[in-house]
Amino acid sequence: MSMQRTLSIIKPDGVSRGLIGEVVKRLEASDISIVAMKMVHLTQAQAEGFYAVHRERPFFESLTKFMTSGPVVVMVLQGEDVIARYRNLMGATNYEEAAEGTIRRDFATDIEKNVVHGSDAPETAAFEIGYFFNQLEIMS
Repeated sequence: MSMQRTLSIIKPDGVSRGLIGEVVKRLEASDISIVAMKMVHLTQAQAEGFYAVHRERPFFESLTKFMTSGPVVVMVLQGEDVIARYRNLMGATNYEEAAEGTIRRDFATDIEKNVVHGSDAPETAAFEIGYFFNQLEIMS
């Protein structure tokens, strides 16, 4: 196993529905450390920059509109194999396919409003963490 960092976002639906504490509680119960956290309200340009890899996808416009609809909580998570562990905790992108007890299965209302985002690979995590945080904001 290897020590990793990953980005987590509690999306606008999770924030507006008061699920920040529930997500944090599940992270802590899973022995996942939060080494940075802040609340931001993305502009359209910021959302488009973050999701640029999806620019040609049919859902790009609705995704960026949704992600700018309210504040989000961004966190840097750290732990042994944290990328895979957090993705398991989140559940499948399509909440109807997510395992019982996962964040998305328990709280998502549709495939886009699925409460949380997590990096899918070490390279993605490095980009995503750097998009929201500088090194001074991340606890070592």
